[in-house]
Amino acid sequence: MFEALSHRLSQTFSRLRKRGVIQASDLEEALQEILIALLEADVALEVTKRFVEDVRHKALGQAIIRSITPDQMIVKIVNDHLVSLLDGEIPLPPLSAVQTPLKVMLVGLQGSGKTTSTAKIAYLLTKKSEKRAVVASTDVYRPAAIEQLRVLTQSVNRAFFVPATASEAPLAIAERALSIFTEQRADVLVLDTAGRLHTDETLMQELKTLVKSVQPEELLLVADMMMGQDALNIARAFSARLPLTGIVLTRADSESRGGVALSMRLETGCPIRALGTGEHLDDIEIFNAHRIVDRLLGKGDIVSLVEKASEVLEKEETEASMARLNQGVFTLTDLAHQLKQVSKMGGIASILKMLPGAGALDGLVKKQDMDDQAIARQLAIISSMTPKERRYYKLINGSRRRRIAAGSGSSVQDVNKLLKNYEKMLEMQKKLRKLQKRPGFGDKLQNLLGKERV
Repeated sequence: MFEALSHRLSQTFSRLRKRGVIQASDLEEALQEILIALLEADVALEVTKRFVEDVRHKALGQAIIRSITPDQMIVKIVNDHLVSLLDGEIPLPPLSAVQTPLKVMLVGLQGSGKTTSTAKIAYLLTKKSEKRAVVASTDVYRPAAIEQLRVLTQSVNRAFFVPATASEAPLAIAERALSIFTEQRADVLVLDTAGRLHTDETLMQELKTLVKSVQPEELLLVADMMMGQDALNIARAFSARLPLTGIVLTRADSESRGGVALSMRLETGCPIRALGTGEHLDDIEIFNAHRIVDRLLGKGDIVSLVEKASEVLEKEETEASMARLNQGVFTLTDLAHQLKQVSKMGGIASILKMLPGAGALDGLVKKQDMDDQAIARQLAIISSMTPKERRYYKLINGSRRRRIAAGSGSSVQDVNKLLKNYEKMLEMQKKLRKLQKRPGFGDKLQNLLGKERV
């Protein structure tokens, strides 16, 4: 999300950086670029104009033209203003930190991702704690909707799914779920509802009845980011009819513009509570304005990267692999393990988004054939090797290379490229081990890492 906007803003700030002292005309030019970038990112026109005017007012008020580093001042003003807009005057605690018992109800259009989001939120609220969840679906209109949620809930630890049938009334299912939630003294109740248009008066009235009966602390509108400005219109309509407390944006990984998130936040007054970033249960991210804005302005999000790594990396196997590496042993099996770990973290593209200055690395990744497709191809090639070949790669002669290529659905050139890169890694490993043996290597490395860029 926000990749296109981030790239455009980075270009604008980069141009400012080259000018040293910025004139008033330079500021206006930068603001014009920001305005165009926001519009291209699908931010509503009125929201964009208001945002740019606020930034102009703050910039002039802080004597930005006479600043020693004016580009940094503009970045700071844009950063602070974006965080303020996304967080609101009184920032709410993250969804995962809301006090329990907690009742969550999801509403929205059909096909927006409510059912999957229901299971994801149950997973999110229970995965790092001993909290217990009760999950239920009142969607009696879409075929197999209840069964879909039941299957998804099976993968959520400490979650009880309330059985139901399509012949039951939605209110009866909701009341039974509420009763079970109370009897079991569970921590979280997550309730899925049927998709509906805001113009369908009968279904909207049914939803109001459900809300009145359950009285959820979190009434979340689920919206598909790929809908663009339509998502904003839907958010306006639902927020006018229901006491929404927040928004969940799905397919945030597929929409690079992301401006609709800012528009929805400002136009409805509802905070964004979570982002759906994939199809798996753990592909959900608590919305954090500071981290999102850091990514947007090219400053990366190292905290999220470390959190993701701690969740998905296999600690024991990784430590064993690093121990072998320190001993001078690094086989193709070790390489495959590292590639799999990268894939588990969402692939190269996902990791890059969280690194400072990621935009500048994008072209290099594609040029060096390091994208996610390349990783999958390399894993297929290694998987087509015998255990002995992975251990002793020099055994792989011409005929073996042809066999490996055929078995992995790749070309001999792909196999040659993998082995060549692997040999380069071994060579770098040898050089590093030699350097490590030199006196004072640790201090020199620390000094190098600790140096500030001029």
